[in-house]
Amino acid sequence: MSQKPKTDSVTVVTEKKEKKEFIKFPYSHYSDDAYWVPPLLMEQKKLLDTEKNPFYKDAEIALFLANHQDEPAGRIAAIIDHRYNKHHNSKTGFFGFFECIDRQSTANLLFKVAEDWLRDRGMQNVLGPSNPGMMDEIGVLVDGFDKYPAILMPYSKKYYDELIKGTGFKKEIDLLTFDVNQKNVNRERINRAMDIVKKRIPGIKIRKIRLKKIQEEIKIVEKIYNAAWNKNWGFIPLSEAEFEYLAKDLKTILDDNFAHIAEIDGEPVGFSIALPDYNQIFKDMNGRLFPFGIFKILLKRKKINKIRTALMGVLPEHQGKGIDALLHRETIEYGLENNYYSSEIGWILENNTEMKRVAEKIGGEQDKTYRMYSKKL
Repeated sequence: MSQKPKTDSVTVVTEKKEKKEFIKFPYSHYSDDAYWVPPLLMEQKKLLDTEKNPFYKDAEIALFLANHQDEPAGRIAAIIDHRYNKHHNSKTGFFGFFECIDRQSTANLLFKVAEDWLRDRGMQNVLGPSNPGMMDEIGVLVDGFDKYPAILMPYSKKYYDELIKGTGFKKEIDLLTFDVNQKNVNRERINRAMDIVKKRIPGIKIRKIRLKKIQEEIKIVEKIYNAAWNKNWGFIPLSEAEFEYLAKDLKTILDDNFAHIAEIDGEPVGFSIALPDYNQIFKDMNGRLFPFGIFKILLKRKKINKIRTALMGVLPEHQGKGIDALLHRETIEYGLENNYYSSEIGWILENNTEMKRVAEKIGGEQDKTYRMYSKKL
């Protein structure tokens, strides 16, 4: 009986069948991983829909599939975000959607074709993973494999860090998450901080985001986010179309008890958006909303007992005043009163000392680490 040759090959995705295979590869790749949460297939399709996803209005993407011994073995995307390069005055390409068997030669080939594609288009550096943009899932999990990822956070194979480094990439920066739960939360300190902030800023008020006026609220969030994050690593200003696209998705799962805007004398100065951790439901749905997944969501959403603080921002002129702590407090207090066990805060840049200190002051403990990588072409 002849053996299959131990060869690797890569295909450029051009047909619907190939794109379907690209999207579905992780579902078999992680089938034996107890803590991987299958994302909704319909959401993965939307991420890669170059006609409808506003990210692609100023970005390009190419998809590649790897085979080993004529069996699916991995995938990768090469991405150019023109706004990122314009904002940072750079020629940086991105890799994303990377998945691969534990075989260095397969990974090498995947990255080679992605890098060649980027180099042919004038890129001088590669950064990643971003899936596809910096506002989507980013990073590779390098610590915290024995826990389910929170909603809109990735999960990775343990060997990915070595596999990616083996292709010549180095660590660019780590992204951290912190866990605040009923056991470690420091309510006394949070309430003391609230009193101090309210004395310093008598006009401060925290209010819920108005879901019935979500378009107005999104414009407020857009303005604060683009100002607050402007000097942070990896930042690009997001367009109104992207925020509206994001709002449309979030509106179906957003709970206004976990979404707040901070105002001083009626003027918005900060915001916080936490999401119920629907991954607690998605982990049992195998990526399918229909025909029965929707019923699982309806039946089980009241049993969700975790949240994730996914987005937060305070205008630069009001940072360092404790407003972020007030926003966290509002979310934590409601969660504790309504039987939510824990909140994941993150991601937070490893060099963002101020935000790490805020998380630690309210009782948060570092929980997971995600890594971004870079390479010169």
